[in-house]
Amino acid sequence: MANLNFKSEGKEIPCIVSQLVIAGWTGRNKEAVEHHIEELERLGVARPRTVPCFYRGAENLLSTSSSFQVVGNDSSGEVEYVLFSLPDGLYVGLGSDHTDRKVEAYGVTVSKQMCPKPVSTEIWKFADLEDHWDSLMTRSWVTRNGKRELYQEGSVSRMLSPKDLIERYTGSKNLPVGTAMFCGTHSVIGEIGGGDLFEMELEDPILKRKITCSYMTSSLEIAD
Repeated sequence: MANLNFKSEGKEIPCIVSQLVIAGWTGRNKEAVEHHIEELERLGVARPRTVPCFYRGAENLLSTSSSFQVVGNDSSGEVEYVLFSLPDGLYVGLGSDHTDRKVEAYGVTVSKQMCPKPVSTEIWKFADLEDHWDSLMTRSWVTRNGKRELYQEGSVSRMLSPKDLIERYTGSKNLPVGTAMFCGTHSVIGEIGGGDLFEMELEDPILKRKITCSYMTSSLEIAD
């Protein structure tokens, strides 16, 4: 299990995650989903059998740390909204499904286990967002060789809604307490690739607030 400590509206909220789910191919627009599939196919990643699909991950991959070590130079992040089911209800945070792209080319499920899954320290109550959910925005930036570039940007309306994803995964309206679910990402601006620093944000323009999260990666040498 992963023991995380969050903040919401100034309050400390401990969270025990006993199940990590990474939802893939969650776009509402079939053409956008196809674009992302083709984007990854160019990296050698096989097409999914179904869309959306749900991968299980080791919950101890979740972390609020701001720096990580990864093996080699083939991994990269991607911004996602993340659902956390806690005893007092459903919360929304921000995370990066950091993935080894080389491993992903021969085994998506295996690639999900190769890297940590950074998440924000701040979370919001889903009930406070539900009536204006589609107005939320997610963005990410990558810094490579000292140059910061916008990497992803788009409305969460491009992805299936939280309730839709939960029902598709569980067959019910409830996400089991202790579950964290990554809920899909946008296509990248330019080419998929990692960097020294990955930054991301979730913006709520209606309540005029943001969740931000960033982390640095360093590469471990692969011995021959």
